[in-house]
Amino acid sequence: MTSTDQQPLGSPFSATSTAQDVTAGLDLSGMNAVVTGGYSGLGLETTRVLAAAGARVLVPARRPDIARTALADVKNCEIIPMDLADLDSVRTAAARISDSLAEIDLLMAVAGVMATPERHVGPGWESQLAANHFGHFTLACELYPLLAASGQARVVVNSSAGHTLTDIRWHDPHFRTGYDKWLAYGQAKTANALFAVHLDTLGRGDGVRAFALHPGKIITGLQREMDLQEQIDRGWVDEHGNVTGADFKTPAQGAATGLWAATSPLLDGLGGLYLEDCDVTGVSAPETPMDDGGVRAYAIDPDAAARLWDLTLIATGATPISR
Repeated sequence: MTSTDQQPLGSPFSATSTAQDVTAGLDLSGMNAVVTGGYSGLGLETTRVLAAAGARVLVPARRPDIARTALADVKNCEIIPMDLADLDSVRTAAARISDSLAEIDLLMAVAGVMATPERHVGPGWESQLAANHFGHFTLACELYPLLAASGQARVVVNSSAGHTLTDIRWHDPHFRTGYDKWLAYGQAKTANALFAVHLDTLGRGDGVRAFALHPGKIITGLQREMDLQEQIDRGWVDEHGNVTGADFKTPAQGAATGLWAATSPLLDGLGGLYLEDCDVTGVSAPETPMDDGGVRAYAIDPDAAARLWDLTLIATGATPISR
């Protein structure tokens, strides 16, 4: 797909639609879904709605005990220990999933970290890029045979409007020359979008289609690394932590676009697109404010997506996907 394909499809849903709205009447019995981070925030809402519609849901979780508590009342759901920032953990989780399932119909990459203090993991990778991109990249590659076995799988990757903060820092992706937590987050979210673009290119022949999305502005556990004062200063919450910012969504509204991406027949035969507010979104100009919506051209550029894919494949040692 190219920027000319980034045009709304006339979805019947909108920014105010909820996860329940977009899945109303759907019967997902017999479908297998994997939802990273599926035990808190948008992931928890996603897991609950998929399971309620009849899907079997596997939830890779960095905090499996907390996940079991959060999902105790959700039937047809299984927790798999996994830390996205630890690729050995990701491979172990992928092996367990492969032992449990013959195919995967939905891979929902919902987990993520945001604006964290400077940390490096593995061989010195910047931790937001490692957790948000390298971990999901490796998981998808290791699970690809199960996605291909479905014949009609969708991979849905949560990016963010934060991608507008920066393109991939090709010269210094791991911030060796000085750290900025918001640029690190922006780079990781651009990486999420580019990952979906090239995964779709590689997978479409096997019926594997991929989408990236901005779920909207939502206060969830994603803000856990930010102190209260910083959130107040940004106009997100008051001194009691109550949401005050304009245009914030509820978790049910925030999960809607991902579930629309996973299930909408309007997206049949399509892929490699960036979505928001339960529709395909347009390309935004470089000077467009973050909150005005749209996707930057650099986040859907197929050449950049292929370049990032090759670099990530070398870095992670993930199993290559043959085209």
